[in-house]
Amino acid sequence: MRTTARRAAALAALILAPAIAEAGEIVIALPQGMSAQTTRVAYDCGGFGRVEAQYINAPPVALATLALKGEFVVLANVLSGSGARYAGGRYIWWNKGGTSDLYDLTLGEESPPVASCAASP
Repeated sequence: MRTTARRAAALAALILAPAIAEAGEIVIALPQGMSAQTTRVAYDCGGFGRVEAQYINAPPVALATLALKGEFVVLANVLSGSGARYAGGRYIWWNKGGTSDLYDLTLGEESPPVASCAASP
């Protein structure tokens, strides 16, 4: 019985290995007739460093990804009084025109931004 389970696990690993190795992409199917627009923006965040953002808009849905300090974060657009506010994991990314602020919610909801960023040319 144990040998059969080990063989099945080994076979599953061999079959799934190529799929796992190629899993560097997230694909979201859109309903027929919808399309998505993607924009990439690099930000200079002073002492915090550089942040690479990608915005994916498929109204009414808007997503953003951030590459920052060795992390990759996926964020969803949430309610905002002004600008575009995205939330994902422990971060809030608040974009207003060519500037964005990054908040770390583990520091408290009333904490100032950990980075204030300007779009790089």
